[in-house]
Amino acid sequence: MPNGVIIIDKPQEWTSMDICAKLRGIFHEKRIGHGGTLDPMATGVLPVFVGRATRAVEFATEGKKEYIAGLKLGVMTNTQDTTGQVLEQRPVQVDRETLKAALEPFRGDILQIPPMYSAIKRDGKKLYELARAGKEVERPPRPVTIYELEVLEEAPAGFPQEEDAWYLRVRCSKGTYVRTLCHDIGQALGCGGCMSALRRTEAAGYTLDQAVTLEELQAATDPASLLIPVDGCFGEYPVVTIRAEALKKAKNGSPFSCAVADGTWRVYGPDGEFLLLGRCAGGVMATIKSFFEV
Repeated sequence: MPNGVIIIDKPQEWTSMDICAKLRGIFHEKRIGHGGTLDPMATGVLPVFVGRATRAVEFATEGKKEYIAGLKLGVMTNTQDTTGQVLEQRPVQVDRETLKAALEPFRGDILQIPPMYSAIKRDGKKLYELARAGKEVERPPRPVTIYELEVLEEAPAGFPQEEDAWYLRVRCSKGTYVRTLCHDIGQALGCGGCMSALRRTEAAGYTLDQAVTLEELQAATDPASLLIPVDGCFGEYPVVTIRAEALKKAKNGSPFSCAVADGTWRVYGPDGEFLLLGRCAGGVMATIKSFFEV
């Protein structure tokens, strides 16, 4: 049975769930999940977890993400991106240095008001459902972190070449709305703005260099050969290989002795099989999540 992670370079107009549905057919496997939603207008890194590897989805969605975003100044829309209805247009008098200076307050820990066109739920309804019905509700600000934010020197390949458009590299925490960031930067500049394009370049530690297109996947003689082992999702944690006598306990989900420092570990069996992500305390390893085939 297929088991692992495949990094899809998501095409425009596809939803993340569209990609999962397509991969269920390609791999003939029901257990498919993605590591972080991308809006239909966005492209780029979408980690998709197949088979037993779907147990890692909850960890993948927590990590840092990196994007290249188009910032269109002078235009405000109801969706905070260029797919929406234009609400207002203003003249733009912004140069590179002015924009760079405006970015400073958006670095670090900030508060964002989620957009109405989002999947956040309020009283059982998604905000975008309320927005489509012409309703707007109060949204409490949410804390997010912008680790890196810079203006690129030129438009990246594949991005629209537009007047009053700038291109930003954004490295951010889970829950960050890049289109809201673009909107808020526009507001800070006084001319308004929205997001004109978005490409995710990193998610869950995976990058565009590892990504394949749907066409490449469909053309593969053996699609399963393109799967990456799921332990790569946990590369930040150290490795420990346990002895045969601890293997049975590990596979039964029982705590077992392990002479390593306290903390989170990637645990492997004597034959090199990735068994689990575990937490060691006082020489005893407990399973956080297991990944061996049952």
